[in-house]
Amino acid sequence: MTQQLHSEAHRRLLVEDRRDSTEDRGVKNEQVTSLADAVLPLIRTRSDLSRYSVANAHGRDMHEAVDILEAAIPTADPAEIYSVTHKALASSLKVIARADDSSGIIGDACRRLLELHPQTAAAARTPVGKLIDWMMKFQFDDDEVDYFELDPVAYAPALGDVGMTTYRKRLAEAEANLGPRSSNDERWSSAHSHEWFTLDWNARRLAILDHDIDAIIRTHAKDRKVAAWLEDTAEAFEEIGEIDLAIDWAKQATDFDRGHQSLKAADYWCRLLEEHRPNEALEARLSVFRKWPSSTSAAGLHKAAGKAWPDFRDEVVTTLAASPSDAVLLALLTLKEPEFAWNLAHSLALDSDHTWSELVKAYEKVDPIVVLPVHQRLVENELVEAGAQHYRLAARRLAKMRRLAAGSAHEAEVDGLIAELREIHRRRPRLQQEFDRAGLP
Repeated sequence: MTQQLHSEAHRRLLVEDRRDSTEDRGVKNEQVTSLADAVLPLIRTRSDLSRYSVANAHGRDMHEAVDILEAAIPTADPAEIYSVTHKALASSLKVIARADDSSGIIGDACRRLLELHPQTAAAARTPVGKLIDWMMKFQFDDDEVDYFELDPVAYAPALGDVGMTTYRKRLAEAEANLGPRSSNDERWSSAHSHEWFTLDWNARRLAILDHDIDAIIRTHAKDRKVAAWLEDTAEAFEEIGEIDLAIDWAKQATDFDRGHQSLKAADYWCRLLEEHRPNEALEARLSVFRKWPSSTSAAGLHKAAGKAWPDFRDEVVTTLAASPSDAVLLALLTLKEPEFAWNLAHSLALDSDHTWSELVKAYEKVDPIVVLPVHQRLVENELVEAGAQHYRLAARRLAKMRRLAAGSAHEAEVDGLIAELREIHRRRPRLQQEFDRAGLP
């Protein structure tokens, strides 16, 4: 009898366990359904996305969908997070293929999903073979969208050592199917240019995954004939923590020539030094300014110099005198000296309307009346070109002039200028309309 009671109790416990388990799965399925229902409709659409405004609006919806996905990661089932992410990514690629994504909003949403995909795949322990098949298809067999890359470094945790070995074999097979490796020019002009690009991209990323210095140099620097390739090499070394090599290659890119790629590399070189060898940063910033004198390089030198800035000020100001706009912008934006900037603008005969516009915004706080002639000149220059945007900007500037002159002896002069402009441009109804909208007399 006792044994029968124990058996019956055990049976009831088993039934209750099954019921609890079923209920738990029901809750999970409800969560999954809720997650999928919350995310996927924001990704998918049948709207005509060839229209710029509609595409941008949908792109914002897509970012909201990714926000929902990211917020669900800490609490939702990893397998379901991956499933929804995978479906969202597939749908997003179909969306961007037919969208006017000039603004890049949809593309950025796609990239966010591409960043999430390997993370969620690893957390969900996605079957390695299935994941590799998808990675190969995505990179080599997608005829609709081929302008996104997968990062094998990001997928390494999901693939594991065995999976990475298999993935490398699959890449080797793909390359073998293309025939002998030819020169770069021949590869990029061939019918398989996308495949070659994808293989080279993977080779670069796998060199980083392996921390293989020689392979990084070979795949990133190539024949060392382009400054940007040298900077790419530096960035790869920084990624794997080889900071001395990163600094060395960034310096090579800086010294390559005087072109824009070397200038970009120069800022990267200086930032590496500021983070890792701060004692060398000032000398580097000075050398960059002397090679590429501008308000931007001067601002970098100013920051690096700190309390030693007075030792360099005269040299910098004298050098920038050859470029009045740079000299004024340095004084205005970096040194925060509007009076000095104002004096430079006049002594150096500044002729940049954009820089004058920035200057008067700051200097009107010093002397609101003295800037009125500059505002007038900017208005007249704006009205040289016809068009609603020019009229609107001119009207706003005239409205500001009225505010600055209010209560002064110059108030009537500003209103007289507005009346004169209305008469001169009486045959421009859109200008009259913009003046009216701005509340001008």
